[in-house]
Amino acid sequence: MDTTTGELRKVHIFTTTLGFSSLVYAEIFPDEKLPHFITGTVHALSYYGAVPKYLVPDNLRTAVTRHSKDELVLQSAFSDLETFYDTIVLPPPPRKPKGKPTVENHVRFLETHLVEELKKDTYTSLEALNAAVKKIVADINQRPFQKKSDIRKSRMNGFEKYDKPRMNQLPGESYTLCDYKYFLKVPDNYHLEYDAHYYSVLYTYKGKPAILKATMTEIRICDEYNRLICHHPRSYRDFPLYITDDSHMPPEHLYYKEVNAHDGAYYRRWASVYGESMVTLIDRILRSSKHEEQAYNSCAGVLHSCKDVPHRLVQEAAEKCVEANACKYSYFKKVLSMVQNNHSSSAINGTGKLPSHTNIRGKEAYK
Repeated sequence: MDTTTGELRKVHIFTTTLGFSSLVYAEIFPDEKLPHFITGTVHALSYYGAVPKYLVPDNLRTAVTRHSKDELVLQSAFSDLETFYDTIVLPPPPRKPKGKPTVENHVRFLETHLVEELKKDTYTSLEALNAAVKKIVADINQRPFQKKSDIRKSRMNGFEKYDKPRMNQLPGESYTLCDYKYFLKVPDNYHLEYDAHYYSVLYTYKGKPAILKATMTEIRICDEYNRLICHHPRSYRDFPLYITDDSHMPPEHLYYKEVNAHDGAYYRRWASVYGESMVTLIDRILRSSKHEEQAYNSCAGVLHSCKDVPHRLVQEAAEKCVEANACKYSYFKKVLSMVQNNHSSSAINGTGKLPSHTNIRGKEAYK
C-alpha cells in the first residue's frame, strides 16, 4: 500500500525450487524486468549456498531471446550469469509446463501457502513484505512432509542430505550486474557511445551488431553472439570523450595519429640534439606555414634524414641552409647529401700530411 495515497500496488513473486528436495526460494519485486529477474536468480543461488548443474527458467524474454526446436539463444545478461556460475541454462520447450513440473507445482502451492498468508496483513514497503515472505518460506522449507514414508522428511532436510552434496560451489566473488546497451551497427568511426563517452572497438567490426556492457569500473564490448571483443576502463572525466585503443585503429588513422601526436616544442627539442643551427632551421620551418601543424611532416622528414649521420655534418648542413635562407626539407636533404659526399671525397683523396709523432714511422723504417 502507498502510504500517501492509500493505493494498492501490484507486485510480482519470483520463485525457484530444487529438483529433488523441492527447497523453495521466493522474493517480491515491483516488476519482472531484467534487473529484478537477474537479482532474484543471484539471491536464490546465494540462499542455496551452491549452484545446480542446470538452471531451468521459463521462456520469458528476460531469460531467453529465441527458443525453437532448432535454436536456443539466451538473453545476453542471462548468458553472462550462466558463464559466471559455470552452470547450464536449459529452458524447456515453449508452452511445455511439464518440462519443469517441480516449479509449476510450487507456483500453485505458493498461491495457497504464501500469497494467502500475506493477504492477512497490509504492507507499506517491499522490505517489510520480503521480511514476511522470508519467514513464511522458512516455515515451508522446515515443515515435515505429510507422508511419513517420504525419505526427505522435510524440504530443508532433503536439500542438505541429497541436493547440496551434488551441487557445485558458489564462485568466490559476487556477481556484478551490468548495464547493457545494444547496437544494431557499429558506426563508421568504430566507437560506441555510453554515458556521453565513446569507446573504441576493432575497426573491422564496422557495420556489425555489438553489445556494450557497463559496470562501475569497466566497459566490455561483445559481438552479436556475446563473445568478448575488447574492454576499456570506464571513464568519468570530462576529457577526453573518446577512449581509443591504438590497436583498434585502421592503418591510415593510426598514421595520422602518430603524425599529429607531436607539437612544435617536440621537434625543437629533437633539433637541439644537433646544435643551434638545426634548432634555427626547424624553428624557421615551423614558422613558415600558416598553421604550425602543417609543418610537422617537414620537421619529421628533416630530423629523420639525420639518422646515422655524424652530428657535425648535420650541423654543417643546417648552417648552410640558414645562411642561404632556404629552410625547407627538400633543400636541406640536398645540402646534407652534398656535405656527406664532400666529406667522403676528402677522406679518400686527402693530401694532408700526417702529424709528427714519435710513434709514427715512415718508409725508411722498413728498409
